[in-house]
Amino acid sequence: MLLSFGKVGVRYPIERITGKDSIRTHLRNLGIVEGESIVIKNAIQKNLIVEIKGIRIALDATLAQRIMVGKEIQ
Repeated sequence: MLLSFGKVGVRYPIERITGKDSIRTHLRNLGIVEGESIVIKNAIQKNLIVEIKGIRIALDATLAQRIMVGKEIQ
């Protein structure tokens, strides 16, 4: 599922990052990599504030749609 379809406050495992190499590199530099878990803290019109590795990051809708996540982690 796309991260942009996730629920606020739920932890998801990142399964895949899609897009051009430059987009994947940018997300990787932010710490958004496969195998990490990510939490949506706030969502405003498909723009997200997420937390990963204890750091909050703002993602616009186009970047959020490049992150594929698995089922929520309990």
